[in-house]
This record gives sequence, C-alpha cells and structure tokens, in this order.
Amino acid sequence: MPQWMVVSGLIVAYLALTLWVGLRAGRGTSSTVDGFVAGDRNFGFLVMYFVTGATVFSAFAFLGGPGWAYSRGAAAFYILSYGVLGMVPWYVIGPKVARIGRQLGQVTQAQFLTGRFQSRWLSLLIAIISVAALIPYITLQMRGAGIVIEAVTEGHVPLWLGAAIAYGIVLIYVLVSGVAAVGWTNTMQGIFMVVIAWSLGLYLPYALYGGVGPMFDQIQVARPELLELPGLAASGESWSWAGYSSAILVSAIGITMWPHLFMKAFTARSERIIRQTVVWFPTFQLFLVPVFLIGFAGVLFVEELERPDFILPYLILNVDLPVLVVGLFCAGALSASMSTGDALMHATASVAVEDGIRPFARLSVAQQRQLIRVLIVVAGLVSYFFAVAEGVSLVVLLLTSYGIIAQLAPPVVAALFWRRATTPGVIAGLVAGGATALTCFFMPELKPIDMHEGIFGLLVHVPVLILVSLLTPAEDPGRVEAYINPNSEPLTVGSALTE
Repeated sequence: MPQWMVVSGLIVAYLALTLWVGLRAGRGTSSTVDGFVAGDRNFGFLVMYFVTGATVFSAFAFLGGPGWAYSRGAAAFYILSYGVLGMVPWYVIGPKVARIGRQLGQVTQAQFLTGRFQSRWLSLLIAIISVAALIPYITLQMRGAGIVIEAVTEGHVPLWLGAAIAYGIVLIYVLVSGVAAVGWTNTMQGIFMVVIAWSLGLYLPYALYGGVGPMFDQIQVARPELLELPGLAASGESWSWAGYSSAILVSAIGITMWPHLFMKAFTARSERIIRQTVVWFPTFQLFLVPVFLIGFAGVLFVEELERPDFILPYLILNVDLPVLVVGLFCAGALSASMSTGDALMHATASVAVEDGIRPFARLSVAQQRQLIRVLIVVAGLVSYFFAVAEGVSLVVLLLTSYGIIAQLAPPVVAALFWRRATTPGVIAGLVAGGATALTCFFMPELKPIDMHEGIFGLLVHVPVLILVSLLTPAEDPGRVEAYINPNSEPLTVGSALTE
C-alpha cells in the first residue's frame, strides 16, 4: 500500500478521535449562552493551561516557526520572546477581569469594556476590530492544516480538500459542545503536539548532522548570518533592530488581548487558576525550542525551498522515517492548527453576536445560541475562502493581525487602572489607533522608521485616549470604582448599552 494512503488512514483516525473528544466534552454543560461561551465558568488548571498554551501555539508555530528558522534564522526567536513577556501582565489583569466578569455575568471582551464604558457603539466597534483580526488568524490555521495534509499525502489530498476535512470536524464539535469542546480537545491536542515536536526536534538534527551541536557548528561555517540577531527580514537583508524589537513588543502587548484568549478568563473556576496558568505558561514555551531546531535542520539539507512554511513536511518526507512517524507528525501539526482554529471560530461568532448584534436587538437565550452557531459556520466559510487562495507567510499573516488586536490593550488598562478614563476617550483612541495601524500597513512608505505598524497605532492611540478623556466629563464614580477595586460591592448593570 502506498505511503500516502497509510498516512491518510492515520489522519482519519486522529480526526475521529478529536471529534469523539469534542462531542463528549459538551456533556454536563448547561444549554445557556453562559454554558456555550464560558463553559459555565468551570475550567480547572489542567484545561486552562492547555487551552492557553495550545491556543497560542498554533499552525504559525508548528509550520511558520520552522519556516522562519529555515529562511530567516535568528529572526524566529521573536516568537519565543513575546510569549513569556506578554503573559506577565495577565497575572494582575486576568484575575480582576475574571472577578468583574463573574459579578456582571460577562462572557466577552466587549461586555467587559462596555460594563465600564457604557456605549453600544463601543461594543460594535470592538466587535468589528475583533472579527477583522480573527478572520486572518482562522485563515492561517486552515491554511496550515491544508499545507500539512497536502504535503504528507504527496498532493493526492490537495490543500483545499485537506483544510475542508480538518475544519469540517472542528465545525461539528464546536457547534455541538461550544467552549467545552475547545477546552478538552485543546488539552488532548496540546499534549500530543508537544510530544511530537520534541521527538522530531531532537531526531532530525541527529539524523541529518549527528546532533544539535554539530548542526549549529556546520551552520556557523556555511550560513553564519542565520545565527546572528536580529536575523533576516523578508527581503533577505538583515532585519533591523527596530523591526525586530517592535515585533516582540506589539506581540507581547497583543497576546492576551486576543478575544479567544481574553474570554478564557471568564471560563476559569477561580482566580487562583488564572495565576497558576500564567506562572506555568512559560513551560509551554519550551515547545518552540524543538520547532526551531527542525527549521535549522533544513538550512543545509535543503538548498532553497520556494515556500519556507513547507520545510517541516518536506523534511519529514525526505528523511527516511517510518510511515507511522510521518502519520504522527501530521497529527501533531493538525493538533497545532485545530487547537487554535476551534477557539478562534467560537470566539469570532460569540463576539459578533454578543457584542455586535445583541446590543441593538432583543434576542432570547435560544436565539443567541442559535445565531452563534450560524455565525461559526459563516466565519469558517469566509476564512476558508481566503485560506485556499495563495497567501503570504504564515508568520507574517499572524504578525499583521497583532497590529490590529494590540489596540484593545489601552482600553482594558484604562478600565482597570485609570479613574479618569471616559467612553468618548476610549472610542476616539480606538478609532485613531486602528486607523493609524491600517494606514501604516497599506502605505508602509509613510513610516518614519522600520517599526511594526501596530506600535505606530499605539503611539497615536494612547495620547488621544488621554486627551479626549480629560476634555470630557468623568464617568459615574460607582461604576468606575467597581472596576478599579473589584473587591467592592458588585456593580449593577441596569440599562447599560443605551448610548
């Protein structure tokens, strides 16, 4: 039997196992929106740890990480840096968000912000920003799944079909079980992809070079520019320190602002679990070490690869590995893709309904839940359309999205720590920062120095937020105090989003 058929059988078995776990996960959760979106706020430490880790490290890490290490060398280390830095503020912010969310029954990021800055137009604006950033992120995951399946089946299952099969499974279990399926499938997939990454990351350098040390010795002689920080830019020239540092900074600021991660604060069983997750999260960063080793292993083994994101499957297919190992690699890569994609589709639909539609329309609990399901399908179809089109590097696609999502950080910090922040200030800052980031992205020649467009957005965003807030009337002291000091009496929402 041809190898690609055996691998296809292993893929089918893995997808069947994932579907079974996802469908069983929904048992025991309530049929309310709170159950579907926040898992009845009952995630323990194990699930929170893997939800956070597996959600962050997706197809961009499993495929884009090796692709950057192979083609751009030390530039890939920015991924390792921002994950640790970005989670540190969540040790303080996360528990406060969870406490306020539990008091007010919040399940989304915009609900958290509009509890403090009461405007349905702000809710709609956040929904638009979130969906605009999440769709490219879902596209990345689908494309990653399609790349892997196409490669290991030797093209017999093309990218468009592989992505459709993998995310058809994701759609089914997310539609049935909601965030509970996301939690338990992420736990299974997280364990799986860490084991596969370390196995391959240690084996490939040994098989091709005789070990990790000899591999880097040979790269140092033949391609020393790949081992020098900050690495290479997309053009092949040295990446500037401003570009490298700003990529780390904007990603660190944005990492916990992603709606699918921010919303997990509302699923935790306790604030202590959130703090434990933050403390232990850097251990999940170790997943990146073998991923980078795989990419560096291809530097001298593969002279030039037209699509660097294919370096990992290329190595797997061109190093004499047992077919079982090839199949397990594929399952590990699909784990990386699907463990993020399911959370993203769930978050996109939840945000669209809870933050973009519900403030303007009366919906019953059943209608909300049903509409979320419909929009999960819509988000999946839109992302799939972009995924099957020829795209840019997986890492570039994600890094661009961070510029948009990082604009949500100033309103969150202002809500929790600045009493004088006002609704007009937050709205003006979001509009100004978002517009600046998009302008710099589409017209990079306007940037005075080589920095990420998201940083330019924040440099405009923060002063506008402060200035407009100081020029407009202060907010209700009781509502402000409930956010600044959530240990006080619980806030009564009342008729919140009427502006």
